[in-house]
Amino acid sequence: MTVHDTSINQRDRWVAKWLFSVAFMVFLMVVLGGVTRLTDSGLSIVEWRPFTGWLPPFSDAEWNRIFEKYQQTPEFLKINTHMTALEFKGIFWLEFLHRLWGRVIGVAFFVPFLVFLVLGWVGGRRALSLAGLLVLGGVQGGLGWYMVKSGLVDRPDVSQYRLAAHLLLAMALFSWLLWLGLRYWHGPTVYQHGLRHLCYFSRCAVILVFLTAFSGALVAGLDAGLSYNTFPLMDGEVVPDGLFDLQPLHLNFFENHITVQFDHRLLAMVTFAFILWFWVSTLRATVAAPWKRRMSWFAAMVCLQAGLGITTLLLVVPLIFAALHQAGAIVLLGLATWVAFDMQNPCRAYRIKSS
Repeated sequence: MTVHDTSINQRDRWVAKWLFSVAFMVFLMVVLGGVTRLTDSGLSIVEWRPFTGWLPPFSDAEWNRIFEKYQQTPEFLKINTHMTALEFKGIFWLEFLHRLWGRVIGVAFFVPFLVFLVLGWVGGRRALSLAGLLVLGGVQGGLGWYMVKSGLVDRPDVSQYRLAAHLLLAMALFSWLLWLGLRYWHGPTVYQHGLRHLCYFSRCAVILVFLTAFSGALVAGLDAGLSYNTFPLMDGEVVPDGLFDLQPLHLNFFENHITVQFDHRLLAMVTFAFILWFWVSTLRATVAAPWKRRMSWFAAMVCLQAGLGITTLLLVVPLIFAALHQAGAIVLLGLATWVAFDMQNPCRAYRIKSS
């Protein structure tokens, strides 16, 4: 390798470290967002000021103004009618930190991206991918406000549809950041033939993690985890009554508390079984030791995540376990992304060979 090649490799490593750092910031953002939701703090700020909302209120007059605005919301009028100004500050700070951290992530992505573009460290398709991430990050901020608005009109909570969309976009951003970071970190990869089935398994695993997280977001949005707090049966039944009470039929999968929780349980168990099967298949295959090691981490994490989910359900959604369960979903997605990145090479080699 020439000195020039070494220099380019070091540049790619710096870009990778930046992307990994931003991905970790997104991970923290998702966890903070989960805590904000679990503490019913998300509707405390009824204004969206994306460019001027960096600073909190400093004067009593400003605190009174934003508290008076909150007092006009359905959440206050229907649930928190006895809330004092001091209690309001308690829920305000979590939502403020959540929004502030989102702005910090935007700066942490945009400024280095601009610098790397000027220096010529990123270019071509990868630069377009990074620009796409920047655009989606802005969309995520708007989607967050769109979600909050759904709880400021006539209902004291946000739409479960918008909550699920907000979470899934955050997860997609996290996964994409990791994927691009891995591409910069590893550079050109060596193809390995004969493992196409593992490649397809890895993609299925990513899809299952996303689907399970989506169903979990619906559970969270409907507070469906506060009932049927038994496992593995739902209050003594394998298939509980009332799964299809709503009409039209499709609404049950998104708005029926019983069906939404049942779907999340079912998807979680399918995802759990599939990842363990994938792990066993990898151990039996002729693959490099690092691949087997990462698959073992993946299998261990899905076991931990399943345990966290069951514990959260049995204890009727305590804050600490619910937050850990949401954090576990992001860690599981990160490992799924890493494994899928590893396993992409057999599929790509097969396409090249077939073309």
